Amino acid sequence: MQVSFLLCRSGVGMINSVGLSNFRNYKELSVTLSNGVNILCGDNAQGKTNFLEALYLCSTGRSQRTGSDREMIRFGQRAAMIQVDLTGAGGCRDKINLNLSADDEKGRRKGVFKGIAVNGLAIKKLGELFGVFLTVMFSPEDLSLVKSGPSERRRFMDMEICRLNAVYYYELQQYYKILRQRNNLLKSIKNNGKLRDTLFVWDEQMVMSGSEIIRRRAAFVEKISGIAARAHASLTRGAEQLRLIYKPNVLPEDFAAKLKNGVERDILLGSTSAGIHKDDIIFMINDENAGLYASQGQQRTAALSAKLAEIELIKQEKNRLPVLLLDDCLSELDGGRQKHLLSSIGGLQTVITCTGMEDITRNVKIDAAVYRVKNGTISRE
Repeated sequence: MQVSFLLCRSGVGMINSVGLSNFRNYKELSVTLSNGVNILCGDNAQGKTNFLEALYLCSTGRSQRTGSDREMIRFGQRAAMIQVDLTGAGGCRDKINLNLSADDEKGRRKGVFKGIAVNGLAIKKLGELFGVFLTVMFSPEDLSLVKSGPSERRRFMDMEICRLNAVYYYELQQYYKILRQRNNLLKSIKNNGKLRDTLFVWDEQMVMSGSEIIRRRAAFVEKISGIAARAHASLTRGAEQLRLIYKPNVLPEDFAAKLKNGVERDILLGSTSAGIHKDDIIFMINDENAGLYASQGQQRTAALSAKLAEIELIKQEKNRLPVLLLDDCLSELDGGRQKHLLSSIGGLQTVITCTGMEDITRNVKIDAAVYRVKNGTISRE
């Protein structure tokens, strides 16, 4: 899909400056970041994670914390603004503006309107944003990827594929639109059995749409598994072997038959029991399911390996460097894993949040720009 605005597609991507207005607990903020490591230090509930959320939102169009856009608008206000200026190799610039507008005084607009512009031109579809500003986020929740439920692993998989190929975002949208229509029809069939004759229309569309997504997911997991395996071997000094296995709920060649065979159950439950919305990724350590048998430390190491692989895959597929966002996750790692993570960020612009500098400097020496975050303000020390 062609994007209608000119972008700086250089091999290096970094944040030059960030402006916030009425975003979360920030009334007004303008801050310039270093092109290396940036450490945001401050007590809890001062705005560190809010700042990273703003960056992630401009990268993906969605918050990593909430599904409610209204929560991101400062209390008592009706609109919020984020502006990110990006600098690439050779000094070329991209500018992303994101605005959140809540109901006006007369209630003429329902909910929250999200407007995004790149270099002054409005984005009409969210998929156009993918690839403009590449980020990789690490958070304590990411370190629970292995032991979390399948939905979290599907989210990880889908978000990374979207970054690599914006077309995938539209394919997902289409599939879930079909899924909603099929589920609505299943509920209606309970009251009107004659509608059952129309179910095949949605089944055919679901098979066609879902099969392409299955193929894309399988290719992605195969690629990232090899990269994660190498990262994991380095982290564990060769003591453990990691594999990521894609577990589709159904194969493309069996999709139609599985929908047909499960129709009675689907009508009874009013929902579709087969499809890509049931897929999963299995993390295997030394040929055992890490989600079932690995220790918490092993699970975190496997999750860390997958996230490090995400960085490398972006480099390979997009020939660009992402901005790394580390949200208070170093305290969740032991000294060895901290050192490995921080040694892996060479050449990447990085934004790290922490409650105290000792969380970082205890195990590794690092050259960084340090900022103090306090009550919705950020100042460089």
